[in-house]
Amino acid sequence: MASKKRHPHDTVLRALRSFGLDFPGTHTKSPWPGHLDLAVADKTFAYLSLEGEPLSISCKLPRSSALALTMPQCSPTPYGLGKSGWVSAKFDSKEKPPVQLLQAWIEESYRAQAPKKLVKSLDAPVAAVAKVTTKKR
Repeated sequence: MASKKRHPHDTVLRALRSFGLDFPGTHTKSPWPGHLDLAVADKTFAYLSLEGEPLSISCKLPRSSALALTMPQCSPTPYGLGKSGWVSAKFDSKEKPPVQLLQAWIEESYRAQAPKKLVKSLDAPVAAVAKVTTKKR
């Protein structure tokens, strides 16, 4: 069995995917080769490259797209998605991706794509969430 080629960004990619999968109702989605994306309610909220490749990410950024597009690694997402606030970022092997910023983008995109009920659950006070969780047992 051939071993998969490793890339310096693989650890960051796995961390970003894991971060996105921690949001309620999320799952991975692979609509075409070369992607293992993050989705909620079957709506993609982050397009991610695969391990072994340079890091690329696309997110829907309704609040921060204009600022994101000032970064040299960023451009409007192709296929008309850029008109809806989607931004794509690509990092070459020598660049250290800004992990915290990319996590903020993933959260912003999740909030833009997720059903309102799931977004509301993110903002619920911890005591209220604990109360609801306790009642269901």
